[in-house]
Amino acid sequence: MKLDRVIAVRNNKTIYRDGDRCVKVFNKEYSKADVLNEALNQARIEDIGLNIPKVLEVTMVDGKWAIVSEYIKGKTLAQLISEDEDKKEEYINLLVDLQMSVHAKTCPLLGKLKDKMSRKIAATDLDATTRYDLHTRLEGMPKHNKVCHGDFNPSNIIIAEDGTPYILDWSHATQGNASADVARTYLLFWLTGDIAGAELYLDTFCKKSNTQKQYVQKWMPIVAASQSVKGNEKEREFLMSWVGVVDYQ
Repeated sequence: MKLDRVIAVRNNKTIYRDGDRCVKVFNKEYSKADVLNEALNQARIEDIGLNIPKVLEVTMVDGKWAIVSEYIKGKTLAQLISEDEDKKEEYINLLVDLQMSVHAKTCPLLGKLKDKMSRKIAATDLDATTRYDLHTRLEGMPKHNKVCHGDFNPSNIIIAEDGTPYILDWSHATQGNASADVARTYLLFWLTGDIAGAELYLDTFCKKSNTQKQYVQKWMPIVAASQSVKGNEKEREFLMSWVGVVDYQ
C-alpha cells in the first residue's frame, strides 16, 4: 500500500489515494465499532443499487483502522460550484435529484434515524426541559423508512470524468424520515456560510419532491440539537441557535 497522496484531512481521519483505490485511515482513538459500522453501511448501500464507491477491504495501517474503497477520479460538486458560480442552480438541481434517488430506496438493516437522534439529544448539554421538549417533538414526527445519508452536501458528491455522479461517505446513513435528511443538508449549507445556497437548495427540494417547506423546517431544531454533540465550538454555537426555534412562517 502506497499512501503518498493525501486527498483530504478531517478531524479524525486522513484519506489517501493508492492507485485506483481510496484509503480512509482513522486516528488511533477512533472506535473500531464505528469503523466497522461505516464499512457495513457502505456495503449495504452497495446492495440497494445506488452509485457509490465499492468497499474493497477493511484493514490496519500502522496500527490504525482503515477502509479501502474504489477511487473515483473526478471533481466534487463543491469544487464545480466554486469554479463556476453561474452553474450553481444547475448543480443544486443535480444535488437534489441525487438526494431524492437516495430517499427512493429502502434498506431495512440500517439503523433507525429516530433512535440515533434520540441518543444524540440525550447526550447534549441542553437543560432537561429542552431535551424533553425535543424528545417529545421527535417522537411525534411521522415514522418513515427511507434511506437517509446523514451528511448529504456538495463535497460528498463526486462527478467522475465520464459525468457519472457518485455519492461518498455513508458513515451517518440511517433509515427514517427524508425531511430530517433535508434539514441536515440545509444546515450544512448554513455552516459553510452559504445562506443563499441553503435557501435555493430547500426551495428546489420542496418543489421537486412536493414537500411543504414548513414540514422540513419542523425538523430543524431536532436535527440541530442532535448534530450539536459533535464538531467544533463555533459549529455547536450555531446549531444551538436553531434549537429554540419552534414556529416558522
